[in-house]
Amino acid sequence: MAEVNAKPAPGMMESVKMFFGRYADFKGRSRRAEYWMVTLFNMVLAAVLLGLFSVMDLYSIGAGLWGLYIVASLVPSLALTVRRLHDVGRSGWFFLLMFIPVINLWPAILVMFIDSKVEANQWGESPKYGA
Repeated sequence: MAEVNAKPAPGMMESVKMFFGRYADFKGRSRRAEYWMVTLFNMVLAAVLLGLFSVMDLYSIGAGLWGLYIVASLVPSLALTVRRLHDVGRSGWFFLLMFIPVINLWPAILVMFIDSKVEANQWGESPKYGA
């Protein structure tokens, strides 16, 4: 029913621009498509950096560049994860479940597959269905 009014999903480059544009924004909501496009971008970037430099026998340079990227994207990654949790109606503190040994990472990852809530919540309008 609400799918008819859904906004088009952002592409990879638009998602990456939003990822770095909202660098330390832990408020608001982010769509599932934005989260997974940034994840895909990060995996492709890792494969290119590590694969290209490995072929050229310069693996340490590729690993160093990847390490710098990880450091530079740590805060935006945490912010995107918190906004994604907000989008499905969870607090950002839900992310801390991954640090509990028995529960581990599964609840935090599985929540990333849930579709956006149609209605507005305490973190704002739905980026997928909102105005």
